[in-house]
Amino acid sequence: MGEESVLVTGGGSGMGQLASRQLANAGYNVAAVDVNEKGLLETAEGFQNIRTFQTDVTSYEDVLKVVAETEEKLGPIRKVYNAAAIMPLGKIEDQEADVFRRVMDINYTGVVNVTKATLPGLIERNEGEIINFASIAGWLPTIYMAAYDASKFAVVAFTEVLYHENLNNNIKVVCVCPPPVKTPLLQQARDTVWPKVFDQGDHIEAEDVLRCINDTLESGELFAFPGKQTKMVWRMRRWLPGMLWKNVHKSEGL
Repeated sequence: MGEESVLVTGGGSGMGQLASRQLANAGYNVAAVDVNEKGLLETAEGFQNIRTFQTDVTSYEDVLKVVAETEEKLGPIRKVYNAAAIMPLGKIEDQEADVFRRVMDINYTGVVNVTKATLPGLIERNEGEIINFASIAGWLPTIYMAAYDASKFAVVAFTEVLYHENLNNNIKVVCVCPPPVKTPLLQQARDTVWPKVFDQGDHIEAEDVLRCINDTLESGELFAFPGKQTKMVWRMRRWLPGMLWKNVHKSEGL
């Protein structure tokens, strides 16, 4: 396994950091990608098989360079974890247009860039896994979350098409859609606007998300819904959207 590598975006904190360390413990050479240099140093501490790249995933040219260097120095990429994301919240009228662009660039275009850069190698070798981090917010829009919701809706659609375009390849594709997870990403909501609906239901652990991803990879399914109530919420969004919106308005007082 040491001759294969894994590329993890958002590797400097939260889900990406935990995934990087778990995969390194499993024997993979890990390329951890993030703009957060301090976080990357923490991720790699104590590991000889984690190589860090302070890189912005919104730059396709920079992503291509990281992929090339990873495959040259760490081995063919076997797994891709697209976990990089930001989550500044607020009402549409209160957030600058640039915030919407930046959220979409990182949360969605970053996924596209990394997928485009790694997919040719996976197809050529006819093996591999791509795990794209969406969110239950990619199915369930709510007040204060227009920018984040839109980016995750885009990830869901992109990943579903990616899955079906590669059904005849030996490439597994998973779109993971967790509820709020106990990671530093939630602090961005606390620093801007905290939706009261976030207080409904338990926030799950990052370990639970990664465990659900592994189970979904084994089953060959596309969507992973970590948490006890997440799939139920997904079903309610499909069949009872009005009830969910009534709850949102009641919770937020709007």
